[in-house]
Amino acid sequence: MTKKLSQHIFNKQQALEDVPPNETIAQWASKLICLLFPELSARDYDSAEEVDNTFKSLETELTSMLNATKACCDCNNEFISNRFFNSAPELYRILNTDVEAILNGDPAAKSEFEVIRAYPGFYALCFYRIAHQLLLLEVPLLPRILTEYAHSKTGIDIHPGAKIGEHFYVDHGTGIVIGETAVIGNYVKLYQGVTLGALSVDKSMVFMKRHPTVEDNVIIYSNATVLGGDTIIGHNSIIGGNVWLTHSVPAGSFVYHNTNIIIEERKIKNNV
Repeated sequence: MTKKLSQHIFNKQQALEDVPPNETIAQWASKLICLLFPELSARDYDSAEEVDNTFKSLETELTSMLNATKACCDCNNEFISNRFFNSAPELYRILNTDVEAILNGDPAAKSEFEVIRAYPGFYALCFYRIAHQLLLLEVPLLPRILTEYAHSKTGIDIHPGAKIGEHFYVDHGTGIVIGETAVIGNYVKLYQGVTLGALSVDKSMVFMKRHPTVEDNVIIYSNATVLGGDTIIGHNSIIGGNVWLTHSVPAGSFVYHNTNIIIEERKIKNNV
């Protein structure tokens, strides 16, 4: 039995598709994030030219990772890397709108430095936005590896295929799940435990829109669950905590879970 299992594992190992280790891919993204946001980096640059050279080095590193990925063997990896880094200014601009959203929306946030350095929501968004851009360039495997790495660090699960607008604010963040085909507008705020998921999990739905659309200026409070590809949360709506929602609501809606909470005063005996 042991020899049979050993042979099976060996055969499976021989058939694996080549891809760089997850740590290598995540380290590349981390270096890019630290370059974009010096608040996260211990390195000091002597000139703008040195910063530019670091961008070029990371571009070369991305090409090397793509070349080492079997699924990318027939791709023009230098062209893909170049296009990705040409998008760096826009990536940086959008991430700064996320910083602004957190700073303006959270009374506890004292500065941009604090948001960038300490907020798990911003950390997860950095990895998501890098992964999403790679996905738009049809890079396989790497985008999902990146978002799952951030998921493991923050508890925030954002599929790289989700489409998320500007000024996205994730408050606390732990337990948030955003599915592959979710569409989120601008100035949206999600609290911890929110799920934007599918009504059912069926492999036949792989090419269908399975996850909700959340329009601009929506707030979804903690532990709310919004399901279904046809479900649209209209702009300027508020979805209360613990709501379970499987159908669309019009713009300007206030949706809340009605519970009866009973508070009884206890009689406490004084201990003598």
